[in-house]
Amino acid sequence: MPELPEVETIVRGLRACTVGRSVTGVQVLRQDVIRGYTPEFEEALTGRKVEEVLRRGKNIIIKLAGGPAMVVHLKMTGQFTCNRPEEEILKHTHLLINLSDGGQLRFRDIRRFGYVILVKPDLLAELPQLVAMGPEPLEITFESFACRFRGRRQRIKAMLLNQRVLAGLGNIYTDEALHRAGIHPETPANQLSERNLRHLFEAVREVLSEAIARRGSSVENYVDAGGAAGTFQLYHRVYRKRGQPCPLCGTPIERITVDGRGTHFCPKCQKISAGS
Repeated sequence: MPELPEVETIVRGLRACTVGRSVTGVQVLRQDVIRGYTPEFEEALTGRKVEEVLRRGKNIIIKLAGGPAMVVHLKMTGQFTCNRPEEEILKHTHLLINLSDGGQLRFRDIRRFGYVILVKPDLLAELPQLVAMGPEPLEITFESFACRFRGRRQRIKAMLLNQRVLAGLGNIYTDEALHRAGIHPETPANQLSERNLRHLFEAVREVLSEAIARRGSSVENYVDAGGAAGTFQLYHRVYRKRGQPCPLCGTPIERITVDGRGTHFCPKCQKISAGS
């Protein structure tokens, strides 16, 4: 699933190719990816100028002048790209949006878990999946970050994946941040010292910033808005590195399951130790 760095990269690309352009036509190739689809969907977009393209957690938000906002979630295999109309339309492309400069937005999703929602501007702030979301990890202060973990018995990996705790993190960047912070993924949050929390705070921000700079991690279906792969997967330390040597100590990386999620870590660099 595209995580914060991937979605941020896509948003920046979409912003460059859409803001200030108007929608001149819409073609829905598969209606079930449009939540609450009605025949008025195409009409609601057509003629509207794109004002802003934003990210909230893993959500893409496209605001249209005088009309609804379009909220897109890519889920596991979704792609949202800027194309030329003459380019081949790939299989599993479900939505085409033509723009006034001749460009075309395409929403593609092999597994069809992703979705598009149209939301009235005054109701955007009340959209349940946005309301329930925690703060952005690149914007939160250390004190606010630490308060979300102090006294909690849940395992730290599971808490980092919880979008109500922090927005935008997934399996890749939780594994990578925990390795950088030297924290075992099964450590209960209430066993983390202030020093642990500070290291984790800095590691999360560091790994996300580096991943954005390298345009995300392409480990499965992710491509940016131009259809290009990211490169941060070349710099992963532990994610999907089972059996390979830890870049810090040489110990083979192990894989376990934490709350149903495959988790990669170094058993030497990431030992469970309360208050370390």
